[in-house]
Amino acid sequence: MQIGGLQKLSLIDYPGTPAAVIFTQGCNMFCPYCHNPQLVYPYLFEKTLNENEILYFLKKRQGLLKGVVMTGGEPTLQNDLYNFIKQIKNLKFLVKLDTNGTNPEILQELIREKLIDFVAMDIKSSAEKYKLFFTGNLNLIMQSLHIIKSSDIAHIFRTTYDTDILNERDLDEIKAITKNSKHIVQECRK
Repeated sequence: MQIGGLQKLSLIDYPGTPAAVIFTQGCNMFCPYCHNPQLVYPYLFEKTLNENEILYFLKKRQGLLKGVVMTGGEPTLQNDLYNFIKQIKNLKFLVKLDTNGTNPEILQELIREKLIDFVAMDIKSSAEKYKLFFTGNLNLIMQSLHIIKSSDIAHIFRTTYDTDILNERDLDEIKAITKNSKHIVQECRK
């Protein structure tokens, strides 16, 4: 695991659950308003944290913390994410995954194996403007959205409303595809 950071306690990142937040390095999107560029751009990466030390920290916090948030960057880019989350689940923590939805196969496997308890997926824009964030296949995003919506896992969709990029028509399109699911629009802070 390329772990770029650890927040030892968060009361807001996992709704209703005191949690640690683990930040992974690497992302396949390039959001102009990104607040974690040190996790996106390899030339800004800092020394990674030791996976075993993170697990040891979590073991010491059993009974105090209830959850762990896997975020980034984009956690699903990590080759050993499955095994790392399995170790966290063995410690009896709830696990929330923050994702951009570009790896539906990994998402499906984590849900199927009951390794995650909550998913927050960012919907960056309307289909027309996704190319500003992601040069890959937009169908991957739609597959992830469908996987999440058709599962029984707790979830939320999030959109950062950057008025330099998005407009009300874009938000209407996003709301249409996230219909019948919780969707929040976050103000963009620059």
